Amino acid sequence: MDLKEQFEKAVAESKSLPERPSNDTLLQLYSLYKQASEGDINADPPSNPFDFVAKAKYEAWAGLKGKSSTDAMTEYVELIKKLKG
Repeated sequence: MDLKEQFEKAVAESKSLPERPSNDTLLQLYSLYKQASEGDINADPPSNPFDFVAKAKYEAWAGLKGKSSTDAMTEYVELIKKLKG
């Protein structure tokens, strides 16, 4: 199975984890997914300073700037494996 197939399988498995990950882990999954599928962030920061969720997501994704999509996919797959136990 190539990396893209492993990544797509991990994305599907992320929806049926045995327990809900912590918010920090969810942010890590989100940012790795976005970096793997879209590359470096290409959106403006959220305009509403009180939208803390959007701000956290933006900052998590922006923190991965420069990471290759291959590395992001690999880290996402490994994190899902770890969460599955």
